[in-house]
Parts: sequence; structure tokens; C-alpha cells
Amino acid sequence: MASQNPMEIREKIITFLRRRGPSLPVHIAKETGLSILFASAFLSELVDEKQIRFSDMKVGSSPIYFLNEQAYMLERFGQHLKTREKDAFNLLKEKKFLVDKEQSPQIRVALRAIKDFAISFNKGGQTIWRYYTFPESEFKEEVIEVPIKAKEEQMQSKIDIIKIGEKIPEIKIEKPVEIKIEKPRESKKEHQKELGIFDKSKKAKAKKPTKKKKAKIDDSFFNRVKEWIANNSMEILDIQDFSKNELHLKVKKDGKEHFLAVYNKKRLADSDFIKANKKAKELGLSYSVLSFGELQKKISEILDAARNLFEIKKME
Repeated sequence: MASQNPMEIREKIITFLRRRGPSLPVHIAKETGLSILFASAFLSELVDEKQIRFSDMKVGSSPIYFLNEQAYMLERFGQHLKTREKDAFNLLKEKKFLVDKEQSPQIRVALRAIKDFAISFNKGGQTIWRYYTFPESEFKEEVIEVPIKAKEEQMQSKIDIIKIGEKIPEIKIEKPVEIKIEKPRESKKEHQKELGIFDKSKKAKAKKPTKKKKAKIDDSFFNRVKEWIANNSMEILDIQDFSKNELHLKVKKDGKEHFLAVYNKKRLADSDFIKANKKAKELGLSYSVLSFGELQKKISEILDAARNLFEIKKME
């Protein structure tokens, strides 16, 4: 095999994925003329640089590699899921949304296993699963009207079995006869309790539940960020987190989503970049950092050195 330029190989991999879509390492190795070992090494570098992604699902023992904008194409590999996971995949794809507590234990476990296709979110204290190509905003809670139950003594104890096709008979509920049974009074205190009379001296004061203060977005800070985003042709997709001097956003630019960490402080520290990178990895996105202050000199030097870095190798 003739020697190939590493940059050409990386470009060839990206071009192949753009043309073919999500692919296995064996297909990429064949296209580039590399061994699977070397192809996997290049793929790992591209993943670290956020240029491509890989699936949690595996075909055999290999994940599927794809470009950031090709996530929706993963469903074509749904046939490779295990039986129970495939059942959960097909059910979720059909229903679009599933309430976790309403599913069987097997489906609930399977939903947690198909991370590429099942995305969870919280709604009204309940865990909801959505099919990965459907946004959370399309979920609509079903209002279930529960009729008021008649008192137990007013219901008939007889259970009628009605055949299919028969008209359901009307159930008439007659007003029951009220029977008062006087209980023997064991003590003065029990009598007072029965009459609703309590000793005021011993009555405990009800504690008012403490309300947790919710963090509020600083209007001036947030407005400056919105203005900057608008001027840079970006679109805010979601607010991930916020505090007085920190704002985490999911944004879109040129059709691509990425994570934006905004800091309202005079100087940025290395911990700010580490935090932003960690959050971006959880979302499977590349990230940008926006600040109205200055970088520490050490951070500026590290970033400048990284831009000029061609590769890092370990000497055996």
C-alpha cells in the first residue's frame, strides 16, 4: 500500500460518510485502503475532534460512525437490535412518545438500553421517552377524566358478565338507608375529638412549606447574549442551564447544532473550558465558549499551541 497523507485520509473518510451515510469501520477501511486497526485510529481522532460521532448500538462488536447531521439515518440499523430492544424500538417509533411507568418491566429496561433512539425527559414528575427524531415540544399530555366513584354502600355487589353485542343495562342506584351507630365514649378526650373540639394549648402550629428560590436569568446579560447570537446568524434551540453569570445553550448555525457556554465574568479559567467540554460531551455536540471578559494568559497560550498541533504520539 502506497504511503498516504494523514490529512487526505481524514478527508476521504468524511467524504465517504457524507456520500454513504452511517457506516461500519470495515466499510471505511475498505474505502481508504487501510487495515481496520488503522481506520479505527483515524475514526477515533475524528470523534475526539467532534467532526463525526459513533453510535451506542453495535453491529457485531463495532459501533456505527456517522456525521453529526446524519443521526436520523441510524434507524436503518434498527434491525440489528436484540429481540427485546427491537420490540421497544418498534413500539417507540410507532407511538413517538411512551410514559415510562405505563410500560412493562421488559420494555422499560429495553428503552434504557437503546440510547441512540430513546431520549428521556421529565414531564409533571413522570419520565417520558421520545423517539429521537421527534422533539420534546410535540409531546401532549392526555387528560384522563376519572368519574367520581359512588359510595361503596351504594354500589351493587353483583357482577354481571355481558356478552359482546349485548346492550349494557342501566344500573340504578337507590338512595341507601342511613343507619347511625353510636359508639361508646371511652373518654372525654375521644368525645371532644369526635365533636371536633381540640385543646388549643396543645394544638401544633402547621409549618409553612419553604419555597426554594429559583435562579433567574439576568435580563441585561441574557439580552446581550441574544443580540450577539442574532448578529452571528445563530438560532437558540434550548436553554440547558443558567445562573447569574453563566448560561448554557444549545444553538444552531448553518444547519448544525452545537453547545454554547456563555460566561459573564472578567476572566476565564481552565475550569470553565473543562465544564463546557464535559456538558457538550453529554449532549454529543461540539462546543463554543463566549465571554465578555478576557482569557487568562495561560489559557490563551494553550489554545494557541493547540491550533498549531499536528498530532501527538507516544514513543514505545
